[in-house]
Amino acid sequence: MSEFAGKVVVITGAGSGIGRALALNLAGRGARLAISDMDTVGLAETARQAEALGAEVKADHLDVTQREAVLAYADEVRAHFGKINQVYNNAGIAYHGEFEKSEFKDIERIMDVDFWGVVNGTKAFLPHLIASGDGHVVNVSSLFGLLSMPGQSAYNSAKFAVRGFTESLRQEMLIAKHPVKVTCVHPGGIKTAIARNATAGPGEDLDTFAKFFDQKLARTTPEAAAETIVNGVRKSKPRVLIGADAKFLDAWVRLVGPSYQRVVALVAGRVLPKSN
Repeated sequence: MSEFAGKVVVITGAGSGIGRALALNLAGRGARLAISDMDTVGLAETARQAEALGAEVKADHLDVTQREAVLAYADEVRAHFGKINQVYNNAGIAYHGEFEKSEFKDIERIMDVDFWGVVNGTKAFLPHLIASGDGHVVNVSSLFGLLSMPGQSAYNSAKFAVRGFTESLRQEMLIAKHPVKVTCVHPGGIKTAIARNATAGPGEDLDTFAKFFDQKLARTTPEAAAETIVNGVRKSKPRVLIGADAKFLDAWVRLVGPSYQRVVALVAGRVLPKSN
């Protein structure tokens, strides 16, 4: 019997990519799923596949930036299933653009989805997780929450913020002795549509950047990422690194310290697609 059997699991951004892979992985382990996304077509397909695996599924359109909607959604999930055990704050978007040329609205959009979406989901579901007596918060940061890259100042800001928020939350749960575990996830390059669906700043060749990401950086499948996350949750790990790239670069940054920034700038200047 899987330790996830009968657990009520909430997954945002479940219409594709890591979110869908998580839903199907946990469905196969006997979890009951509350899945959400802005992409209702993709979400319906995830629900169909999860139900084919025998899972009970509640699927809802949800914009994680709409705080009142997220708060109401948490209460709806609790009323539907009677409890909530785990929350995977996975929904996220990408943006590529130099800070100097970016608009405030572009940066705010990334922060709204990638950071505030995580905060909204955590705040809404935390009381229910505590009440369950067996709660777990899983927040998805990124490799770019461990090191910075040129052209990623907005995304770096959001993902570093998710990391700091999640690590602080874990400490608070330990101090309060709440029955809630907390895990921060740092995926490296994952074979999803995040680069192809990204937005870009003025002068950026998004198509070329997306092809570069897909061909050169995306090495890990969503299914492998989901398996790593679920195993990390099962072992109550505070941090989960996904992919050899994330593991290597995390170790390298900790080894060389701030000098990594100059190296990255030199390498990126040679290999990344140039802006117009």
